[in-house]
Amino acid sequence: MALASRRTADVTFTSAGLGLRGTVVLPGEARDGTTWPAALILPGSGPIDRDGDHRRMPLGISRALAESLADHGIASLRYDKRGTGSSQGEWLRTGLLDNVDDARAALQLLAEQPGVDPQRIVVVGHSEGAILATYLGADPRVAGLVLLSGTATPGKELLAWQTRQLADSLPRPLRAVLRLLRIDIVKRQARNVAKLEASTADVIRLDGAKQNAKWHRELLAYDPAPHLSETTVPVLAITGAKDLQVRPADLERIVELVPGDVETELVPDLTHILRRDEQDASFARYKKLVKRPVDAEVLDRVAGWILRSTDPQRREQVRGAASP
Repeated sequence: MALASRRTADVTFTSAGLGLRGTVVLPGEARDGTTWPAALILPGSGPIDRDGDHRRMPLGISRALAESLADHGIASLRYDKRGTGSSQGEWLRTGLLDNVDDARAALQLLAEQPGVDPQRIVVVGHSEGAILATYLGADPRVAGLVLLSGTATPGKELLAWQTRQLADSLPRPLRAVLRLLRIDIVKRQARNVAKLEASTADVIRLDGAKQNAKWHRELLAYDPAPHLSETTVPVLAITGAKDLQVRPADLERIVELVPGDVETELVPDLTHILRRDEQDASFARYKKLVKRPVDAEVLDRVAGWILRSTDPQRREQVRGAASP
């Protein structure tokens, strides 16, 4: 149930000369020096707004996280990505590293908010947001990372894996039609990846549609290992057993790479969009699944972990244990 004292405020910050707009949520009035732990919420890929919505698919993940965190006494900031919602810029011309820069600027804004404890800020990233979070893992302003549907697989390998999952999850009649037309999705995607890697423009056309080539080139070159290996703050990684966009087995890889405290959870039936599906995993079912709320157990798990990992006494204990 929502807290009666929950407060929201629209905010604006600047990154690369562009005005980006978002929403700060506080659990209550910031009085008498009261401060709360806080979360910077980073959404998945594509033209996603501050609520985590795409115009064709209202996922609502960022909004659900913010509301759940506030109900647990945790502040948050979420914002419209470049060229979406009320933010300036062009989404199609925005690269992965541009999104990292925007996240750093948002982190600074959150740390300056009245009522936010700048020593207890956690970055909560979903999908692409989890990738952005890994870039911030070594930032001294960050007290922890939550990686929801995150990856520990290099970008080029990840895209190839995703394509195979898509091909395997297609309905049988459609697979039969593709075979009849001699269309091999895996080979077509490999050709498109080669074109993206060879491109130099921010935007190119592939299969008749404009693609944000800059973002794809940077994702293809992305290697999570160095970033995860530099992360010494506590990490919570949650992935669904029915995720078709990141490897569930990457949870083990995250444990191997992160030198600090890591907790992982593989959630049965959970999909990439943080809804559970009792049927066979399929991209085609996303439109039905988004009508369900974001998984409540995942939301509670995230909030509880943030409260524990940012507790001042626990942080002192961890710091003392790490001292020689």
